[in-house]
Amino acid sequence: MDLQIRGKKALMAGGSAGMGRATAERLAEAGAELYISARREERLMNAAREMSEKYGVKVTAVVADSSKEEGRRALFEACPDPDILAITIKPPAPNGDFLKLQPEDWRDSIETALIGPIEIMRHYIPGMKEKGWGRIVNIATFSAKNPMLWRLMSGPARSALINYTASVSREIAQYGVNINNILPGMFATEGADELVEVYADAFGLERDRDVAMNHFLENNKIPAGFVADAADMAPMAALLCSPLSRFIVGQNIVIDGGQHHSLF
Repeated sequence: MDLQIRGKKALMAGGSAGMGRATAERLAEAGAELYISARREERLMNAAREMSEKYGVKVTAVVADSSKEEGRRALFEACPDPDILAITIKPPAPNGDFLKLQPEDWRDSIETALIGPIEIMRHYIPGMKEKGWGRIVNIATFSAKNPMLWRLMSGPARSALINYTASVSREIAQYGVNINNILPGMFATEGADELVEVYADAFGLERDRDVAMNHFLENNKIPAGFVADAADMAPMAALLCSPLSRFIVGQNIVIDGGQHHSLF
């Protein structure tokens, strides 16, 4: 399928690994001029080089933490006028006892998962409106829609984010600018692997990836029968970044192998 984005300028905030990297790959494959950001310089530079060589497109790496004001400034300076904006963040660690969560835990969660994405969108939306076209995709989490006690540092802030985007998307769609969100379930990514020890500690388990994964699958049934790879999500993200999604406005698309039971 031709996504019709060849030559368009795309910014993938959080694009060096996991779902961000997989989405960036699909955008590069479709011929977009790509900007990717991340905090870890070496991994970011390697990702930019590999995608540029593989797909023959320009890939600019921006070392930045988009949850911080200075990181967002670096993004804005490096890529002032993208046609496409996709945003993902490092998944917050699973929490243990919810009664032990402190105000600073909530502040960190809100700063990273809510204020960071909102401030990036707020900066770029006027330029997209002026051009008469733009696509924004937030790669969030299905715990924004499916409350999970052990994901309190992830779900509530993203619930607020999808509330914000639902309102804003309906205001700016008339200008050809669409915002949509993807709500992934459990995926086998580098970020998920890094949380294994925290997950194990939260549930009193042995610090072993297989033990933690088995515990998760036993307590969170996935009808599809497997934990997905980031590549299973990326085609939908790329579609939402394209002109083909012109009638998809303010939606929250769950990709979770059937785990979430809601009709809507």
